[in-house]
Amino acid sequence: MSDRPDVPEEILDRLEQIMSGFPKARREDAWVGQRWRVGTSTIAHVFGGEDQQFRIMFHGEPDEVAAFEHLGHPYFRAGWGANVIGMIVDDATDWQELTELLTDSYRVQAPATLAAQLSS
Repeated sequence: MSDRPDVPEEILDRLEQIMSGFPKARREDAWVGQRWRVGTSTIAHVFGGEDQQFRIMFHGEPDEVAAFEHLGHPYFRAGWGANVIGMIVDDATDWQELTELLTDSYRVQAPATLAAQLSS
């Protein structure tokens, strides 16, 4: 099957709950799936793959990217972008961990004045 599935509303709703806590983060359509941005920087991008699995891409510090790359499922090396971590989103997703990772991505991508508004 070569068609990419739409991301289920349940996943988008959970991600929106997380992202709505980030100052000036906004959701928009991406070339495939949905992404959340602050200014012109992407915080996260979620989409369905041709293999019918759902993926979320987000940013991390360079040393974190290397560590996640070696952890294996549900993490994988993103095929594009610097310092990008990929993760499969499915029934086994640890949403608390994903919230922490997306918070880190926001801190990496947002202007310092906005990132400083997040609680530690």
